Amino acid sequence: MRIWPQHFNLYFALTLALALVCGCESPKKEKEKQVSAVRIHIEASADDPDTSQSISVFRADPLTLKIDKEPAFTEANLVTAKVIDTQDGFAIELNFDESSSMILEQDTTRNLGKHFAIFGQWGEKLVDGRWLAAPMITRRIYDGTMTFTPDMSRDEADEFILGLTNVVKKIQKGQLK
Repeated sequence: MRIWPQHFNLYFALTLALALVCGCESPKKEKEKQVSAVRIHIEASADDPDTSQSISVFRADPLTLKIDKEPAFTEANLVTAKVIDTQDGFAIELNFDESSSMILEQDTTRNLGKHFAIFGQWGEKLVDGRWLAAPMITRRIYDGTMTFTPDMSRDEADEFILGLTNVVKKIQKGQLK
């Protein structure tokens, strides 16, 4: 049996060239494609079906809330978002821009004892999402930083924050509105 090494090498070279040209994207490119959205609602004052809706937050021990349909804040109001380590695991920290920080301060002062309801979506395409948290407003937030423990795994939180960071950067560059 005869083997022609030059044919094998040619086949190998063509396969390698094709893999390099059409190969999978770099991890950095894939990370840049990640997007996330966050919608922060405030617990409704009135039971008006035109302006409020009923939701269920937390998968293990659901909490039902009536919230304002329109979000008070979105990813467009953020400057940064990050996962932080805590004694009990991790939390998500959202930092708002200057004008949103003032609104956050007013909203937390006016709504002490109520809840925020935080909805998140993440992934390459924003298909699915869920209610992540319902922290109670126990104090005035004057520094523009909201921290909450989400109903998600650490991997999901990292993916969520990566997407939020990408979206915030695009908004700040004027590439998204």
